[in-house]
Amino acid sequence: MAPQVRRTAFPKVLIERDTDSEQSSSDDDDEEEEQENENQEKTVEFNDTKKKGKSPITISLKKVCKFLKCGVFGSDKSLNVSLLSPVCKKTGHEAGFKGATYIDCPMKPCFLCKMPGHTTMTCPHRAATEHGVVPAPHVNTQNPVEFVFERQVKPRITPIKPAYVIPDQVDCAVIRYHSRRVTCLEFHPTNNHILLSGDKKGQLGVWDFAKVHEKTVYGNIHSCILNNMRFSPANDGMIYAASSDGTVSCTDLETGISSTLMNLNPDGWQGPGSWRMLYGMDINLERGVVLVADNFGFLYLVDSRSNSQIGKAIMIHKKGSKVVGLHCNPFQPDLLLSCGNDHFARLWDMRRLEAGSVLANLEHRRVVNSAYFSPFSGTKILTTSQDNRLRIWDSIFRDLDSPSREIVHSHDFNRHLTPFRAEWDPKDPSESLAVIGRYISENYNGTALHPIDFIDINTGQLVAEVMDPNITTITPVNKLHPRDDVLASGSSRSLFIWRPKDKFNVSEQSDTRKIIVFGGDEKKRGKRSKDDYDDDSDDDKFNVKGKNVKVKKPVKQMTHRKAKR
Repeated sequence: MAPQVRRTAFPKVLIERDTDSEQSSSDDDDEEEEQENENQEKTVEFNDTKKKGKSPITISLKKVCKFLKCGVFGSDKSLNVSLLSPVCKKTGHEAGFKGATYIDCPMKPCFLCKMPGHTTMTCPHRAATEHGVVPAPHVNTQNPVEFVFERQVKPRITPIKPAYVIPDQVDCAVIRYHSRRVTCLEFHPTNNHILLSGDKKGQLGVWDFAKVHEKTVYGNIHSCILNNMRFSPANDGMIYAASSDGTVSCTDLETGISSTLMNLNPDGWQGPGSWRMLYGMDINLERGVVLVADNFGFLYLVDSRSNSQIGKAIMIHKKGSKVVGLHCNPFQPDLLLSCGNDHFARLWDMRRLEAGSVLANLEHRRVVNSAYFSPFSGTKILTTSQDNRLRIWDSIFRDLDSPSREIVHSHDFNRHLTPFRAEWDPKDPSESLAVIGRYISENYNGTALHPIDFIDINTGQLVAEVMDPNITTITPVNKLHPRDDVLASGSSRSLFIWRPKDKFNVSEQSDTRKIIVFGGDEKKRGKRSKDDYDDDSDDDKFNVKGKNVKVKKPVKQMTHRKAKR
């Protein structure tokens, strides 16, 4: 859907709130946005007279400073308008997107860097991501522990920094592969062409992107959001998954048969105060333990050999806060990194894992979406926070009270999006390249696009911004292949595979790229739910060669030539 520009003269409108829809991790930090001013005038008038299936709509809107999501017309021609969040609630001005331009509230600081004195469009961090970043120095350590550790690790890291290889061209894609938005991605550990994906509905997709057209989606594993998944270290045909339905599953990818290893809600729904949801997940290879964490601040251990829970839950974050990320150190698996909605990333020793035994607290100003150790040495830490900051700690053996660097990047969002997470390039031996999607759109030849950014975390420089003129949706979920020069991205309900432009031979460059479009089953039932619009307001259309293509058949295969840049 093309960006909609609001008129300068605003009538009054009824903003239809979706109180049942899932909130992003940032919503727990800003719960005051739910307390709306009930005295504001809200009216809507719909003409019930339908002419040949079309019903005229009269809308009125009071001009109040609130961040609005564009209206979406459903199959029954009804208009759905969702309020994302209030800004300052004062009258006489507005805030939000107008096309590719973000309009700041005059009563608030810059939406990008959160600092006063300028707007988002004039923010110096928008012009140069390295603005204000102090590059990583080359210093000789005086810490004996770090010295010994580096002596063991340094031989694995090349002293010469290799050139970056950026997957910058869409090779193939499946549009509307999932029925709800994509929440996580994982590459197969041995088969280079298999990509696994989870969605908000709890479905697990297995896509062979070498064949493109084959669709395998298991919809009977979880009943709601599939938040995280990891392959079994003993069997690459089995996948562990953690879901917001409070269960940990182990699924056979060949048959789709799944078994539940742990269920935190055996009695079903007993109210929001007792319903437990699982978010963070990882596997300790040495101990053979699956680690999962919930929305109340607790960590659970599951034995991957006996597929049963070990011991009691351990509180590792503030009581009542989501623990959204877990990561075991690749070099020393007993080191565990966690992050959550209590504005902290925390470092733990699994040999003495108990409440209050934290090794280090990495404080942030807002919710921490992700925290990862570096892939080769495990000595660096990269975190993504909702305050539009990427934070880097160059060594876990130095002072962790403050990060080595902070990089301003646009990934603060409202709701109805999967949280943005910066991830390391697992193939980069210099441990300096990270990938993350961008929230604020940019104007590219008159089209508002949301690029995928590759950032040098040692200098803060933007190495590359990857985009395709046909992808106008936001791309918060991105995964780099551990062995090939491939990037997988999840944008709304669709999956995309990117490869480097120079890896295509001449015949492939002049040939076509496969784009497979799947039609959602929910459209056969006529009216779609409001939750569907919240997930993908503009994903029902995919722009091919400058034209909007709508799919009515369940499955349709199509190709398009490479777009001119």
